[in-house]
Amino acid sequence: MSQKEKNRPKNSAAKKIEIRLSGSGGQGLILAGVILAEAAAIYEGKNAIQTQSYGPEARGGASKSEVIISDTEILYPKTSRLDYLLALNQESCDKYAHDLKEGGLLLVDSEAVEHVPPVKSVSLPFLKTAREEVGRLMTTNIVCLGALVGISKVVSEQSLEKAVLSRVPKGTEQLNLTALQKGFEMADRVAKQLSED
Repeated sequence: MSQKEKNRPKNSAAKKIEIRLSGSGGQGLILAGVILAEAAAIYEGKNAIQTQSYGPEARGGASKSEVIISDTEILYPKTSRLDYLLALNQESCDKYAHDLKEGGLLLVDSEAVEHVPPVKSVSLPFLKTAREEVGRLMTTNIVCLGALVGISKVVSEQSLEKAVLSRVPKGTEQLNLTALQKGFEMADRVAKQLSED
């Protein structure tokens, strides 16, 4: 038994969270997965694994990034039953929604995904927020991370912020912090809706 497991209160169940970020190549979802895994592993001392796959095209094809975060050892690096699925296009939503576990949450972009399957879901303006409120479409991935973490609480907002700042290009720190804050605000707005479901 690891020291972490020994220190866990006896009544506290070990948690493993499986997340898939999906959309098109070039949307920064691989980086988003890396940032989320680092927030968990480096800044919170949890076990985390990030894997990725691309479609046939370098940019514009299908892209997904998977993250598993666990209090205990992770024995298999691939997701099987998702707790959270982010879909930034219709293709990803159609392809992966069936991988959600019962009670899992689907987060879709409100402008890119028109048809949402009958699962627990929230439709949020990720692309529009990055484009119009942050001013850079390339920050969509960071807006998404803010919303996902704000909703899931899989890591703290502070840990995510540190991981973002350690990974984004020099000179874009404030832009990305703004995008992150927009995502957190988005999560706050939907928290009541989710608690009622």
